[in-house]
Amino acid sequence: MFNRDRWKEILEVLTSNWFRTLLTAFGVFWGILILIILLSAGKGLENGIKQDFSGVATNTMFMWTQSTTMPYEGLPEGRNFNFKLSDVQLIKDNVPDLRIVSPRNGLRTTTGVDNVFYGTESGTYRVFGDYPEIIFQNSMYTAKGRFLNYNDIVQKRKVVVIGDGIRQDLYEEDEDVLGTYLKIQGVNFMVVGTYKEKSSNGGGQNSERQIYVPFTAFSQAFNRADNVGWMAITAKDGKSISDLLPDVVSTVKQSRKVHPDDERAIGYFDLYREFNRVESLFAAMRWIAIIVGTLVLISGVIGVSNIMLIVVKERTKEIGIRRALGENPWSIKKQILMESIFLTIISGMTGIIFGSLFIFGINTLLDSVGPVDMFLNPSVGIGVVTAALTILIISGLLAGFIPAQSAIKVKPIDALRTE
Repeated sequence: MFNRDRWKEILEVLTSNWFRTLLTAFGVFWGILILIILLSAGKGLENGIKQDFSGVATNTMFMWTQSTTMPYEGLPEGRNFNFKLSDVQLIKDNVPDLRIVSPRNGLRTTTGVDNVFYGTESGTYRVFGDYPEIIFQNSMYTAKGRFLNYNDIVQKRKVVVIGDGIRQDLYEEDEDVLGTYLKIQGVNFMVVGTYKEKSSNGGGQNSERQIYVPFTAFSQAFNRADNVGWMAITAKDGKSISDLLPDVVSTVKQSRKVHPDDERAIGYFDLYREFNRVESLFAAMRWIAIIVGTLVLISGVIGVSNIMLIVVKERTKEIGIRRALGENPWSIKKQILMESIFLTIISGMTGIIFGSLFIFGINTLLDSVGPVDMFLNPSVGIGVVTAALTILIISGLLAGFIPAQSAIKVKPIDALRTE
């Protein structure tokens, strides 16, 4: 039940020395503010990094050929070799837990030498020969027209899908790109669609300057025969590509007559493992932020406890009189605990409010200046605020417990003798 006299006494005690109370409250305020800022900054960095993975099949590996370093079956070391289209089906047959195996080829680009032409415009762009499944492995979506399909593959159609950045570079603002022709290293291809990046953190513009050609048409136009430059391989849901990687590499080693112990003949990049490393890094950062913020908060709570001890010391005579008049020790203990909890919660809530305003200000600034690489939407979840409030209540109890115990141990006769 609300006791007006008790709360009036609490306010009188805390306001009797404003400067001391503010210094004490600042420790808790600063601790909770630091905790919120650290967690929100970590979340913003995490959001920015993960935005780069948006739409990307993270359970994916990329594999390419390198020179052999060991002789095998009469073939010398230092041999260069290529994957073949037949290796794609071989991998699918030997490693059934794979969802997508995409063979890829690409044109080499030379700085300063344009390889794509449209009318009087030209530019240097990355051109890939791909299968339709590549759209499920990359962070992109069809913006206009369509993407590659298997009819394009079977019929070796000379069609292309271009990034929206290329459309901006080579075409007029209102010009319809569908049905137009681009000349890529002397070969004409018809534009059937454009794509955009799913990532919205400002880094997609360079990626939107790529061109996708049906794998078969690419091989025919640029004399690649059945050679495969590299592969993008994605595991089925519930399976780890990291676990399947040895079987994939072993299969192509056997197919391309590479020594089983030759670790450098085939290069690969395990995106799933790298993504997990990023996840682990951010988990560690969250714990560091929590630990640092909690330590600062604890120092503030210790300050509250020390001040409450001083307050009890100053009120020794008052406590003795109240005890002599028959006041219940629990009533005195409750008074001290309430003062401690009230001071802790008020200062902590002020820290939460300032932390929220700080996050709001940062997000407003980011909205005004545009996306920032690797930093997006710093925030703190409601669970963190709830946990912070819980910590504040517990901290207030702990901060007031020792002074409260000290208060009820005061003997009335000794307290009355205190000057």
